[in-house]
Amino acid sequence: MECPACKEPMIILELDQIEIDYCYTCGGIWLDAGELELLLEDSPVRDELLESFEIVAESKEKSRKCPQCRKRMEKVRVGKAGEVLIDQCRNKHGIWFDKGELEAVISSCGEEENSRILSLLKNIFANQ
Repeated sequence: MECPACKEPMIILELDQIEIDYCYTCGGIWLDAGELELLLEDSPVRDELLESFEIVAESKEKSRKCPQCRKRMEKVRVGKAGEVLIDQCRNKHGIWFDKGELEAVISSCGEEENSRILSLLKNIFANQ
């Protein structure tokens, strides 16, 4: 799969038995539809986080194309205060996180101290 940010090939990594697409060049992460829900399965803030998704009509951030359907993705604010801006496929193929955005989304909901997901992400990307 081609990275929506830098157009380089992405590699597949397994994160807690979930395959994620990772761009080694720019550090972005692609999660197919439903994978974010699976990553947050045991989190007490899962529903709150998923309900916080708010489509942004205009953004100064560069638009990205879905690596599956090649259609322009929509910008979405995520988190308790909507402080993280991510890209979501309009056709619901998945979600793109630029480098550090997935960790920021999880941290924004107060999960940073006990989050197994953040621990896994840090372990996978420790050498980056």
